[in-house]
Amino acid sequence: MSNHTLNAAIIGSTGYGGVELIRLLASHPYVQVTSVVSSSSEGTPIADGFPHLVEIRTDLLDGVDAKAIRAKADVVFLATPAGIAAKLTPELLEAGLKVIDISGDHRLKSPALYEQWYKKTPADEAYLAQAVYGLAEVYGDRVQGVDLISNPGCFPTATLLGLVPAVAAGWIDPATIIIDAKSGVSGAGRGASLGTHYSELNENFSAYKVNKHQHIPEIEQVLTDIAGKPVTTTFTTHLVPMTRGIMSTMYATVIGDHGDDDFVQLYRQYYEGRKFVRVRDTGKWPKTKEVWGSNYCDIGFINDPRTGRVTIVSVIDNLVKGAAGQAIQNLNLSMGWDETLGLNFVPVYP
Repeated sequence: MSNHTLNAAIIGSTGYGGVELIRLLASHPYVQVTSVVSSSSEGTPIADGFPHLVEIRTDLLDGVDAKAIRAKADVVFLATPAGIAAKLTPELLEAGLKVIDISGDHRLKSPALYEQWYKKTPADEAYLAQAVYGLAEVYGDRVQGVDLISNPGCFPTATLLGLVPAVAAGWIDPATIIIDAKSGVSGAGRGASLGTHYSELNENFSAYKVNKHQHIPEIEQVLTDIAGKPVTTTFTTHLVPMTRGIMSTMYATVIGDHGDDDFVQLYRQYYEGRKFVRVRDTGKWPKTKEVWGSNYCDIGFINDPRTGRVTIVSVIDNLVKGAAGQAIQNLNLSMGWDETLGLNFVPVYP
């Protein structure tokens, strides 16, 4: 498609995912943010809630009105809490907008599963069927030209990018997968709660939603698709006293005789040409700070002949590759643009 400028609206601009979209899209050569939307803060300057945007964004927050948004924008990003996107998407599509849903409302193809895990009313089945799951390095070829893209969750992005090549090659037994995932506190959103209170979080390390996390069925849905048979996993999440970052450490039984170098080569071949996945050399494992503020996913391996299991370590920035960055990557792919546009940020270090 031609490289004409697209106007973008962001619904949920007062959350971390929404404000991260504002930061990233400011560097996109073909996209300009023309509407920042919030149902709770309509009419107030966005910089009131985010003073780092003073003299950068002088907009007043718009209300949620599909026709008014369409008058300003061609594409809308839904950076909303669970349950909201399902209600808004039909009228946004009807208004002629391309929709990229960063919430979880269109990820699960089964309405019953969504209701079970999210405890919300699911989206209509017609829209669930229409939505394309945008795990960019795995399903990116499917999003071109579509009007409804479901952006993956942060934990699933780190986890699936770390598992899919090995599952697709038949090198690990999917029935043995155990996932130990850790996230910074920004993954919990901007709303205050006891669990994210400084004195509760600082110098603390806690497991949460054990065997109940809403990202479990999303991970299993993709692994089932890749494996060609039902896959269930053990998935445990932990909250770490840091702002950004996810580390997903995965364990699985190896099928066949494959050493560390073999895994490195397999993954480099699978992700060849995909600039945002970096596979570490043998014996080197990534750290969350090495992808901070960027759209990279870094992956490392160690195979243990003693146990017959491989350990896979995958890290991302939860707000970028796990949310806003991948949403922009999906927009790029859907428009037929270079997927790196607006995303060529060097990670912030230290």
